[in-house]
Amino acid sequence: MAVTVRIPGVLRAEVGGQSSLEFAAVETTTLGGVLDKIGVTWPLLERRIRDEQGELRRYVNLYVDGEECRRLEGLRTPVSDRAEILVVPSIAGG
Repeated sequence: MAVTVRIPGVLRAEVGGQSSLEFAAVETTTLGGVLDKIGVTWPLLERRIRDEQGELRRYVNLYVDGEECRRLEGLRTPVSDRAEILVVPSIAGG
């Protein structure tokens, strides 16, 4: 089975236009592990999500099965088989 990462339109250029990415669940047991996998193939996307210290950027929210990861365990948030991760960058405007 797989873990699915949903990519918003504003970040799709970093992943060749794909709207979602899939990873084998056995390889990715935490949110940090999923981001590590993303960094191997799509390093530009990872840099948009994580800072130089490997922490989540303040202006990006990640939801694991509908729950904001910062309210859970952050990068240590478990991801189970068939989990869905949603990447939501904040949008500023006025």
